Amino acid sequence: MTVPAPNPAPLRVPVRVVDVDLARPGEFRLPGAREGVRPHGRIRALVRLHGVPLGMVDAAVGASGSADSWTAVAAVARRELAAPIARHRAADLAAAPDGRGGWPCPSRRRRSLREAPALSVIVATHNRAGPLRRCLSSLLESDHPEFEIIVVDNAPADDAAEELVRAEFAERVRYVREPVPGLARAHNRGLAHASGDVAAFTDDDTLVDPQWLSALADTFARDGGIGCVTGLIVPAELETPAQVALERHGGFAKGCTPRAWSLSDPPADPLFPFTAGRFGSGANMAFRTEVLRSLGGFDPATGVGTPARGGDDLLAFFDVLVAGHSLAYEPGALVWHHHRRTQEAVAAQVFGYGAGLGAYLTGALTAHPRALPALLRRLPRGVRHVIARSRDRGSDPEASWSARMAFLEVCGMAYGPYGYLRGRLARGAGRRSGR
Repeated sequence: MTVPAPNPAPLRVPVRVVDVDLARPGEFRLPGAREGVRPHGRIRALVRLHGVPLGMVDAAVGASGSADSWTAVAAVARRELAAPIARHRAADLAAAPDGRGGWPCPSRRRRSLREAPALSVIVATHNRAGPLRRCLSSLLESDHPEFEIIVVDNAPADDAAEELVRAEFAERVRYVREPVPGLARAHNRGLAHASGDVAAFTDDDTLVDPQWLSALADTFARDGGIGCVTGLIVPAELETPAQVALERHGGFAKGCTPRAWSLSDPPADPLFPFTAGRFGSGANMAFRTEVLRSLGGFDPATGVGTPARGGDDLLAFFDVLVAGHSLAYEPGALVWHHHRRTQEAVAAQVFGYGAGLGAYLTGALTAHPRALPALLRRLPRGVRHVIARSRDRGSDPEASWSARMAFLEVCGMAYGPYGYLRGRLARGAGRRSGR
C-alpha cells in the first residue's frame, strides 16, 4: 500500500537534544552517553534530578559558554517543572533513613543492585548494522551488574550484523538468526535463548541510558506481582523536520510519572484494558521471563515485517494484564530513540502505528472473544474521551497534533484487522505457533 507523506509546517531545525541533571551544575551530556557537550542554538533538554527524569524543556542558548547556557536551561526547568521537582525532593526526603535526603544513598544503591534479578537483553535487528553498533555500545555502558545481550538477526539480506557482532562484540554479545521475517518471531527466538529472570527488549535504533537495566530490575524486585515493566522513550535527535513532526505528533514518550495497571485496580480510562498503547512501546519493555514464556511469547502474526505491521508489543501487554499480572511504567528506565529522518519514512511509521493498534485489537479479541461485549460497552465512552482529548490538544497553539498524521493513523487502524488475519493465514498459524 502506498502511504502519502505528511506535510508538516516549516520548522526551525536542527534542535539539539541534551541530557541535564539539576544536581550536576554546568554539565550537558549527549543522549545515552557519559561524555559532555557544549550546545548552542535551539535545544531540547531531558531534565533530571539525581538521575530521575522530570520532563523535557525547550530553550535557546548562545555560544557564550557551557556555564551560562546551563544556567539558562536550569532556570527554564525550574520554572516549567516546579511541581515534579518539588515531588521528587519530598520523596527523596521521606525515603532517607536520616530524614535529610540525598538521592540515592550509595550503600542502598549497591544493595539494590546486588538483590536485583539477572537480565537478558534482546535486540532484534534487520539490515541496520550501523545503528546496531551504537545500540550495543550503549548497552555495554550499563551500570547493572549481571546481564546478557542477545542479538537476533531477523531475515537479513547479508551478513553485516553477524560480522559486526563477531568482530566487535564477540565476548559480550550472543548472535542468533531468525530466518522468517517478523519482529514477534525475532523476539520469540531471543526469548528461547534467554537465561535471565527478566527478558528486556529494545530496538536497534535506540541508545539505552546507563541506568536503564537497573531501573527495570529494581522495579521488578519491588513487587513480585509485576509481569511487565515499560519505560520512558525520548528522542535521541531532532535534526530534520520529519523527526520534529513525529515528536510533535506524540512521539513515544509516556511522561515522567511512574504508574501501574492491573485488572484488580482498574484506572478511570473507559477503554481499559484495551488501550494498551498507553502502557508503553516495544522499544522499551521487559517481562518476567517465566511469565512471558507461560503466555506463549509474542503472537507471530504481529509485528514489523508481517502484514500486520505492528501490534506485537501491545498484544503482549494486554495478555499480561488478562493473565492477572500487573504492568508498571517506570520513567527511570530510559532509552533514546532515533526517529526516522524523512517525511516518507515517518508517514509509513505513523500508518504502521495505526495498523499495529488495529491488529492488536483483532488479535486480543480473537484470543479472548468473551472480551468483545466489554469492548463494545466501553466504546461509546472511549470515543467521547478521544474526541474531547483531540479538541483540547487542537485548542493549544503549541500542541503536538497533526491532522495529516492523525488521518494516517486512522487509515492504519482500518487496515490493521485485515493485516492481522493475513499474517495468521500466511503463517498457517495458531495463536502462538511458529517460534
